[in-house]
Amino acid sequence: MKYFLTIFLVLVSFLEAGAQSYPVFSQYMRNGLALNPAYAGSKENFAVSLVYRQQWTGFNGSPVTQVFNAHAPLKKDRVALGLMAFNDTYGPYRNTGIFANYAFRIRMGKGTLSLGLKGGVYLQEEDQSDFRPVDQNDPVIQGGVFNYTIPNFGAGIYYYSNRFYMGVSVPALLSSHGSELYHDFYNYDILVTSGILIRFSDKFKFKPSFLVNFNLPSSFQVDINGNFIFGDFLWLGGSWRIQDETIVGMIELQLTPQFGIGYSYDYSSGTLNSFNSGSHEVVLRYLFGYKVKATNPRYF
Repeated sequence: MKYFLTIFLVLVSFLEAGAQSYPVFSQYMRNGLALNPAYAGSKENFAVSLVYRQQWTGFNGSPVTQVFNAHAPLKKDRVALGLMAFNDTYGPYRNTGIFANYAFRIRMGKGTLSLGLKGGVYLQEEDQSDFRPVDQNDPVIQGGVFNYTIPNFGAGIYYYSNRFYMGVSVPALLSSHGSELYHDFYNYDILVTSGILIRFSDKFKFKPSFLVNFNLPSSFQVDINGNFIFGDFLWLGGSWRIQDETIVGMIELQLTPQFGIGYSYDYSSGTLNSFNSGSHEVVLRYLFGYKVKATNPRYF
């Protein structure tokens, strides 16, 4: 536990408050492949998940995100492959993407160190048909619908065992402006995640975790999360998203060793509270070819 807290405090001490640009996932601990390509294969079986997120309900043009993840180790278990597809809409913008993920895994004692890469394309759409510019000659706002196909790549490193995990990733190495593609270190979203399992008994456990998302040189967002696990069946927990002043409540049911469903609700206690009715997120997960004993389930 002391190592978990030390890592978190060191990270925060070097960062200053700012905004977040990478899509928000309240159940990030159950959506690992969307954050880090090195997460591929970590379930040690063929794992599939679906995520639906409606952010800032009641706010016109609020973000809606759907994500599909699938990943599995190969027979030569040092290599794992994954696939992520997503659709993200917000206001006049739609961003659809599909990415292949590759992870090379190295056994280290009771844990595994994984090095990951991903590559794919974003299909971006910008609908300016309803824009009403003050300056009718504004070259940025031309009206109509614009479509762009943008390739991109990401990388990450991830260490995990039955009781601890930590990962660092850059989901997108390239930036774009319209159809123009370029590289800029200052546009990186750098994601750092970590969590630990504290076992009080076979029937009662606690899993704290955090997610730090920062852009160079100074903007960042921090999620601090804790989940109580009852009988490996019921997960109850919550998060505090510091910069957004958002409280998150979540519940998960592990209905079978293969199938689980989770729900979270975000309540904005800051300035956004007057403009929306909260955010909803649902996660469905299923493991095919399940071989891990029910007495030793995967917590990460």
